[in-house]
Parts: sequence; C-alpha cells; structure tokens
Amino acid sequence: MRYLLKVYRGAPGRQYFEEFDLELQSSDNVISVLMDIQKNPVNASGKAVEPIVWEQGCLEEVCGSCSMLVNGKPRQACTALIKDYIKEEGDILTLAPLTKFPLVRDLIVDRSSMFEGLKRVHAWVDVDQGIDRGPGPKIKPRVQEVMYQLSTCMTCGCCSESCPQVSEKSNFIGPAAISQARLFNLHPIGNEQKGKRMQALMKEEGISACGNAQNCVRVCPKNIPLTESIATISRDVTLYAFKKLFGRPESES
Repeated sequence: MRYLLKVYRGAPGRQYFEEFDLELQSSDNVISVLMDIQKNPVNASGKAVEPIVWEQGCLEEVCGSCSMLVNGKPRQACTALIKDYIKEEGDILTLAPLTKFPLVRDLIVDRSSMFEGLKRVHAWVDVDQGIDRGPGPKIKPRVQEVMYQLSTCMTCGCCSESCPQVSEKSNFIGPAAISQARLFNLHPIGNEQKGKRMQALMKEEGISACGNAQNCVRVCPKNIPLTESIATISRDVTLYAFKKLFGRPESES
C-alpha cells in the first residue's frame, strides 16, 4: 500500500510542502521513513531534492529531541508508527516543525527558551562538593513516586506547543518549567532554594500567565501530571507571597 508523505520544510521565511510517494512497511515509524528518504531524497515528482533535516537522539522517547507535528499534533516522531496513520491506499501523512519555537531548518526548531526557563526556576539541586556529608536525607516512598514521574520530563516542547499562552506575544515560562520547579521543591536539599523558584514564578511570565487550558497534560508523551503541578505551584506561590507580606518566607538564598 502506498501513501503520500507531506513535509513542511524550508528555512525561516521560505517554507513549503514537499511530497514523497512511499510504500507502507508495517514496522515503519516517522524517523525510519525520514532516514530512508535521506538515503535517496527524491520527491513524488521524481525530482532529486535536498535531504530533509530533523533532530533525533535516543529513538526510544527519552531524549525529547525529535518533537514535531504529526498530522498537526505535537509528539515524538520516534514512536509515531506510520501504520497508525495510514489506513487506505493514497492516505496522506503530514509532518511539520513545532510552531512555538524559532525555526532552524525543515523539522528542526530551537528549544533554547525552554532551557532558559529551567534556569529561571533554578531547576537543579545545589551540591557542596567541599565536604563528604554522608548519606542525604530520606525521602518518603510516596514522594519518591511523584518525583520520579516529574523527573521523566524530556523538555521536548510538546506541552509548550499545545499551550495557547505560549506565543510571540507572551513571555509565559511554560508548563515544563513550572513542573520542574515542583520537582526540585520536593527534594529535601533542593527545597532550600524554594524561595528562588517562588520569586521567579511570581513574575509576570510565571504562574499567573497560565490560562488553565489543560492542553499540556493531554499531549505530554510521558503522562506527567502537569496540571497538578501547576495547581500545586500556584498554591505555593500564593502562600509564599502572603508569608513574604506578613511574615518570614522560605529562604531566598
């Protein structure tokens, strides 16, 4: 069975659809098809063209680098099976780059804004390497379970792509950074910098910019409870603001 692959490709300011006539193989996923085209980049008109460029890494939905729009929906290309989209002869599968990040070329975008967001919320645990302090504090199993689920975030960008608040007209930090702030607040040592995270998320681009559309949790490939994280951080930011106004807030060191 043959199908048509349409790829929205090109450079900023010059994007266009390129079509490829392909034969369906039962084991194909989007990445394997792109790799086949790369070996012999000839479009549906029989014209030799520049190979398509895209990002890939782990090929097992862990690194988050192969995010793109597959039939208009953000997801990881490495786990997008062609047979799930092609049901009849002549069906069309469309690939396009994410739209909420600057385009580099073809299916590659620059997700630097997400990593900058992680920096703003201090998404790491500070470690003093000067002294061996022995085992760290214990973490309850139920908290470990929550932390593990939050830690599976790949910074893939699917949540930001689906969020109506993430746009050129908004500086919203995005769901991923908010959820990672929750992760490191749960860590006994990371909690020491909770004040820094709350300060960052109190700003205009922080938690108040979330419109509660809940699209993010629907498209997350790792099923991270993003809306739960947003609700938790919203409460924490409110409590922090009151403590800062009327009492002693958590450490801002």
